[in-house]
Amino acid sequence: MSARAPRPSALDGSLPTDWMESGACRNAPGVDFFPSAGSGVLAAQRVCAGCPVREACLEYALIQEISHGVWGGASDRQRQRLRAARLRDARVANAGRPESMAG
Repeated sequence: MSARAPRPSALDGSLPTDWMESGACRNAPGVDFFPSAGSGVLAAQRVCAGCPVREACLEYALIQEISHGVWGGASDRQRQRLRAARLRDARVANAGRPESMAG
């Protein structure tokens, strides 16, 4: 079962975090999810690989622009690339729209 990606609350703009209770990382003692690089990142990503809330976790980190640690199986560099790709895609999608509709 896949958890739905978090979306901001209509009332206050905050993101739900109840999915965190189901994270595989909660039961992964000794695994550092904020490693500096290398094998530490790989160990954390192995835990994330089978996590039922991986998508929600990644989306949360992307929306919150979290720049440290492994979230949803993605390192900070991987998340930077995902954010950049999303920005490019949004620009391309808006490029063909009339200016009054873009935005």
